[in-house]
Order: sequence, then structure tokens, then C-alpha cells
Amino acid sequence: MSLKVAVQMDPLEGINIDGDTTFLMMLTAQARGHSLFVYTPDTLALEDGRVTARGRPVTVQPVKGDHASFGPEQRVDLVDYDVVLLRQDPPFDMAYISSTHFLERVHPKTLVVNNPTEVRNAPEKLFVTGFPGVQPPTIITSDTQAIYDFRARHKDIVLKPLYGGGGSGVARLMADDPNLDAMLDLHAMIGREPVIAQKFLPAVSQGDKRILLVD
Repeated sequence: MSLKVAVQMDPLEGINIDGDTTFLMMLTAQARGHSLFVYTPDTLALEDGRVTARGRPVTVQPVKGDHASFGPEQRVDLVDYDVVLLRQDPPFDMAYISSTHFLERVHPKTLVVNNPTEVRNAPEKLFVTGFPGVQPPTIITSDTQAIYDFRARHKDIVLKPLYGGGGSGVARLMADDPNLDAMLDLHAMIGREPVIAQKFLPAVSQGDKRILLVD
């Protein structure tokens, strides 16, 4: 059965097709005969209970620099689609959270993958703390002294925003690095959210391997 698939993502034109998992999912869906429509989350609208998005039909191909061919722009009602793939990158900010509230209005009549309620309730850097042993020693806090105590114990740490993405705001701070105060001040200026610090572990392998389960 052919499905109508809408993809909520960052601009398709700017992705790296060699490493983008959303592009791989789109290629696979297209190969199975499903039609694709792509839009960015800032075009979502909630009006009188209806959730619409402004975007374009698209066909994709694994050709760098020519990986997407778009149809005319149009505003569509997402309830008219079979599937919405929720695929935009973090930051996991209020704009991201608002988009999950919008998509709850169409799910499960339109299948949203992943479930927007579960996406909102499982920010990845917090969610993984429920699985001991799968990450290095980690602290999540807004308390400056706790961060300093953590670095004193582990000597070499990585500091990053809790809800960031794409490597933004990530810094390695060794035991004698004087920039910890400045980095914490910078994070405090950006927002009230806690930061995450982890013990630095040397790389033991290269490459980023992922398994996608879609069911």
C-alpha cells in the first residue's frame, strides 16, 4: 500500500546525504512506493483544531548537490497524511516542544514517528541516564560548585548544553583549564537550563554507527 509521508525536518537542501539518517529513511520510503512531502517546523500552524504545514512535495536521489527535486509549495492539513516523520535536529527548546504539542493533535489518526508525547518526555541526554553503564561518569546540574567538584574528581571533562545539538557549545576542559568559569557564565547567559558534564574518554574507534528501528 502506498502511503503519504510528511517529513518534519531542517531544510533538506543543506543536509549531508552521506551521513543523514533522515535522508536514508526518505530514500527507503520512496523506493517502497510512498510519496514524500517535506516541511520545516517553523511552518506549522494550529488553527481551530487543525494542524497545517507549508512545504513541498519532493523526490530524492543519492546524488550530491542534486539530491532533491521539489514540487510547488503548498499548505497541507497533516491529518490528510498517513505518516509524519518527526526528524528535526535539536536544540530541544520551547520551539521544539511546541511542535510536539501541535503534532499530538493529529496523532494517532496520522501516525507520528516517534510519538510526539514520548519525544517530549525523553530528551536524549536525560533519557540515557536511566541505563547505567552506557555512558561515561556524568553530572547534570546548574550548581557551579558541583561542576568544579566533578572536574576535581575526573580531571578531564567535557561540558555541553543539556538540550543542545550538533556539537554546539561543547568544550573539553582539562584539570588546569582556566576557562571553566567563562563557559559556565556563557551557558547561564543562554538560558536557565542545567548543563551536562562528562568525564572525557579517548576515542577507541572512528565512525558513527546507528541502527534505526521503524515499527
